[in-house]
Amino acid sequence: MNEYGRALRRWRRMRGIKQSHAAELLGITQATLSRWECGHHRLTEEAERKLAQLLRARLDSAGDAALRRLVENSTQQVHLICDLTHRLLAASPPRAITWTVDLADIHGRSLWRFATDEIRAAESRLGELGWYDDVVAQVRFDNGANDSAEVPIEPGVLVWERLQLSDGTLARLVTSL
Repeated sequence: MNEYGRALRRWRRMRGIKQSHAAELLGITQATLSRWECGHHRLTEEAERKLAQLLRARLDSAGDAALRRLVENSTQQVHLICDLTHRLLAASPPRAITWTVDLADIHGRSLWRFATDEIRAAESRLGELGWYDDVVAQVRFDNGANDSAEVPIEPGVLVWERLQLSDGTLARLVTSL
């Protein structure tokens, strides 16, 4: 199953929306939506873009705003991203200091382009580890460096922690050790 299918199923269940209604909202058949959720049908690029807009994590509620403040006031090198789109939601001052780009310029944008080979490999294993099925909520791995001047990544240990936001979307807290 792909991450969009899992996220779509979670979104529907959190809101009590039936597949037929969600399919109508998305302008597709219920059978297509079912195949997406089960991972039996590959999404088109256009469908992925639409779903990313619909399913992206937002820090809209008071509880989510408190999470943002905790991250933004942390003394550790941490940042919070949307688990589905890798969009930056918040970053701590120690993390921001290591980046040469202004946080305002990358806030809300995907950080995937800065990923190391180790991050890409860890991301590809999340499904088999049970990340999307709530079997495992934390992943720890050794990471290498990237070659980015804007968002440099130093070698070390990365910890990913999955957090569910108030609207049911998932965020990922990324901590460098």
